[in-house]
Amino acid sequence: MNIERIGVIGAGQMGNGIAHVCALAGYTVLLNDVKAERIEAAFDIIAGNLSRQVARGKITDADKDRAMNNIQPAKSLDAFRDVDLAIEAATEDEKLKKQIFVDLCPRLSKQAMIASNTSSISITRLASVTDRPERFIGLHFMNPVPLMQLVELIRGIATEEETFLSVQALVKKLGKTSANSEDFPAFIVNRILLPMINEAVYTLYEGVGTVEAIDTAMRLGANHPMGPLQLADFIGLDTCLSVMQVLYEGLADSKYRPCPLLVKYVEAGWLGQKTKRGFYDYRGEKPVPTR
Repeated sequence: MNIERIGVIGAGQMGNGIAHVCALAGYTVLLNDVKAERIEAAFDIIAGNLSRQVARGKITDADKDRAMNNIQPAKSLDAFRDVDLAIEAATEDEKLKKQIFVDLCPRLSKQAMIASNTSSISITRLASVTDRPERFIGLHFMNPVPLMQLVELIRGIATEEETFLSVQALVKKLGKTSANSEDFPAFIVNRILLPMINEAVYTLYEGVGTVEAIDTAMRLGANHPMGPLQLADFIGLDTCLSVMQVLYEGLADSKYRPCPLLVKYVEAGWLGQKTKRGFYDYRGEKPVPTR
């Protein structure tokens, strides 16, 4: 199936990144969100990120202009009637995602495919609420989308080979590498990464080390580019908790139990960089550990 027009649902960090790379690759992109101001903000963010790529010599000014011209705001899902592929990039909440798909399907052409950027939720389960489970697939981009090279492809139990091959070709055209995952909780990257972050939070919770000591130890002792608690703040502590809950409930193994300290931070609304406080306080000139 040839893909030319792509609809992206959700103009947040992941959605605007997906719109960015698709538009830069020459696709026409319709960007939708429940709040119009988020779409406007996303256009500014995409323009700024493209400008940084120009400054680094990665793309030209003409490339930037073409990409921006390829993106159109979509105030309603009604605008998706002619898209070949709709990519959902909403908050990691199964109930919300399912409602989006229920609202979306009647507005799509019969041939259109649907992809979810979920980082942990069952593709088979999400596809079950649609009228086209055979044209439904998991398309999990890494954050930040313009910089990260990997995209996980996840087939649900009903996903047809034609859908898989079409989306695999899309990923290649975006200049990214795909890794195929079976439809198990959190797939590959987060199945490995999030338990490591959760264990780092347990290490803090149990008083083994401070925030600074834990991050320094993993940066210099394991050669990680970013400490696990700093990375958790970057991902969003609410997202980290959601993925751990999916692992814990989906695999019924106590080793995936979310750390109580992670739960407490989320309950406090300290979600990381996006709220200016998490394991670090970002309200000053430089981040300061909160514990």
